[in-house]
Amino acid sequence: MTPQENDVLTRTGANTPMGKLMRQYWIPAAMSKELAPDGAPMRLMLLGEKLIAFRDSQGRAGILDHRCPHRNVSLFFGRNEYGGIRCVYHGWKYDVSGACTDMMNVPNAAELKMRVRARAYQVEERNGIVWVYMGQAEHAPPLPEIEPTLCDESDIVIRFTQRECNWLQAVEGELDTSHVGVLHLGAVAATALPSETGDSMLVANKAPEYVLKETDFGHTYAAYRTMDDGRKYWRIAHFLMPFWCMPPINALSTNVLARGYIPMDDTHTMIVAIETKGARVTNREGSVTGVSQNFPYLPNTTDWYGRWRLRANMENDFEIDRELQRTKSFSGIEGVQLQDHAIQVSMGEISDRSLEFLSPSDVMVVRIRRLLLRMAGELQETSQTPESAVRPELFAGVRGGHYIADGNADWFEAYERQRDAAPPPFAAQTAAE
Repeated sequence: MTPQENDVLTRTGANTPMGKLMRQYWIPAAMSKELAPDGAPMRLMLLGEKLIAFRDSQGRAGILDHRCPHRNVSLFFGRNEYGGIRCVYHGWKYDVSGACTDMMNVPNAAELKMRVRARAYQVEERNGIVWVYMGQAEHAPPLPEIEPTLCDESDIVIRFTQRECNWLQAVEGELDTSHVGVLHLGAVAATALPSETGDSMLVANKAPEYVLKETDFGHTYAAYRTMDDGRKYWRIAHFLMPFWCMPPINALSTNVLARGYIPMDDTHTMIVAIETKGARVTNREGSVTGVSQNFPYLPNTTDWYGRWRLRANMENDFEIDRELQRTKSFSGIEGVQLQDHAIQVSMGEISDRSLEFLSPSDVMVVRIRRLLLRMAGELQETSQTPESAVRPELFAGVRGGHYIADGNADWFEAYERQRDAAPPPFAAQTAAE
């Protein structure tokens, strides 16, 4: 990859090719519970823009440029009161749409305030997530029908986690399926994992083979390993435009989850993990060292980068335990997400991909780079909104996961059969509902 291509993929500011592409899609911005009616405004960094999020007296969420249009004072210091946020410098007040509703220091302000607007983005909420549309369309497209986001809030687990590196590094870590048998399970014997589900194959054969298929929503790929009886152990995963992944961490029948890798800016990523409570990994935790889901957070602060930071970070070497690494854990770092976190952050804030020496195991990473470069280029050339941004139904029915299938079956047809036979997530809703 050339440095120029790397720049296109990793830079997400408002006037960059990738930034323009991402702004065609809805973005998860916060958890609903982070915003209280008439509560304190929250600093929010998204795609390199400094924003504030707040909830008004009627419970409506708003996301605005943090600068007051009057004199650029930060509205973070504003008063969230009576249906809007008021700048404390001169008392200009704005509602969730950005309309100026009051000017305390201007006599006879009725006409003037009609001409003033704070830059505001369209916002929707669904099942515990505040979504923002940062594109230019007057009417945003419908929210994507990503399976776990359609489940009732009481039936899902939502987790935000900040990662101190570029968004693409985080996505590529999720798309790199062969690392599971090494980084996470490299010190584990095959007998420690269940053979009836095929999980033991992860460590018995650390070099799977791959098949791939571009789709309307992004890209699907599968890693497979042939078992002694001729059947194949499949791990199906998906990349959903523009930054969603569905990794195969559990059996396809229960693996109702998606992870979004949202650029805060070019060197910080907010991971948004949404999964049903039935999608929790249970067949490894407690029996295998290092694969817990435990990752303590630092207390949130009001800083631009103060939300959902992990206690283990580069400053403390991600709390690596070298004795544990020598004896029980391949990495010496406790927790799957912490292991991924350490690896991707260690590449630097933005990895220099011109230094890489890629191999066949990186085929999905290469495909997604090509896909994103092509789509960003097409948007630049045609200004046509991508179909996956305006057709939410393209994401419906997509699910990652692992399973065992007949060795002679067509891989994608076998996946579709497994998916169609899987029970729906409990309390699932349709977009119409």
